[in-house]
Amino acid sequence: MSAPGGLRDAAEGRLPYPVLTGAGALASLGAVVRAHAPAHRVVLVTDTAVAGHHGAAARAALGAAVGDPLVLTIPPGEGEKTRARWAELTDAMLAAGCGRDTTVVALGGGVVGDLAGFVAATYMRGVPVVQVPTTLLAMVDASVGGKTAVDTPAGKNLVGAFHPPAAVLVDPTVLATLPAADRLAGAAEAVKHGVLVDGEYFRRVADLLPLLGCAPDHIGRDPAGWAASVEGVVARSVAIKASVVAHDEREGGMRKILNFGHTLGHALESESGFALRHGEAVAAGMALEARLAERLGVAEPGTATAVTAALTRGGLPTGRPATLDPEAVLAATRGDKKTRAGVVEYALPTRIGAMAECGGRWALPVPDALVREVLAPAWEPTA
Repeated sequence: MSAPGGLRDAAEGRLPYPVLTGAGALASLGAVVRAHAPAHRVVLVTDTAVAGHHGAAARAALGAAVGDPLVLTIPPGEGEKTRARWAELTDAMLAAGCGRDTTVVALGGGVVGDLAGFVAATYMRGVPVVQVPTTLLAMVDASVGGKTAVDTPAGKNLVGAFHPPAAVLVDPTVLATLPAADRLAGAAEAVKHGVLVDGEYFRRVADLLPLLGCAPDHIGRDPAGWAASVEGVVARSVAIKASVVAHDEREGGMRKILNFGHTLGHALESESGFALRHGEAVAAGMALEARLAERLGVAEPGTATAVTAALTRGGLPTGRPATLDPEAVLAATRGDKKTRAGVVEYALPTRIGAMAECGGRWALPVPDALVREVLAPAWEPTA
């Protein structure tokens, strides 16, 4: 099926759904829903911050093509990605009479995408979802791959489902309204994609980090050029993730490499009370896990230095924040869904651009003593 409005499929046909990108793509939202997820009723799920910037445009695009949507909003923040919010949203849809001929549109960052995706996965045993990410993190990672979930007091993303979207629509111009710190946090996942399979891309993202984190007035001097640079990052990251997911949709093998930085990253994020942005926590997790890989003899010498140097260009954390207790962080890793038979497993690089296969497992257990060693030095932000 051709892409509406000349948009391109950044997944390059590797996935059973398109990831459509292009400047101004939000105006094509109605056409994308009509083409890829036609429905009697459309439910637009977003948060109040995103609604203030892009809600009207999304509603107008949907209204012109598929009819006025039911709009459901939540407060912003990771703390809203709960079973209680899932119940609230599904109850609102039931009260509005939404049937199985309903499509959910998730307009927002990773929290909205995960939550609305889980609503779609479970409502009436599953209805289509169209993901419309509005953060760089969601564009390059969270919206692609079909993972949906909510958090629990025991940990992040522990209740969820695999529910691939009907389509993903990416408009890089919406990132101009995003705070620079949020764009840089999202870029951490792009750095990760380079570590996984593409050293040249890793270096390109590192060079672009200052541009991705620039001030609004800089963007305003050349908005088209800035959006083109961002779209290039999004397209390559999506292509990388799509290739990995296509080989292993349900994370039984190779897809585990996407967890690089996330075992310690999730622990840091949760122990900070989500004061750390997800991308910031993943950045710290990547630097720490690269050090683990070198100390285990898995990674080439210099791998951790390269990861740390790249992240530092974006002012991202590269270690355990001094405010977090290392023993609490270590304990938090044991509640992660990547734990097997009580042992925490890590996806580790062998060098920039390649990951350790570990006999087809793509993750390996790491002794607590070694994790304590890399967690011991505290990281402090520079002025």
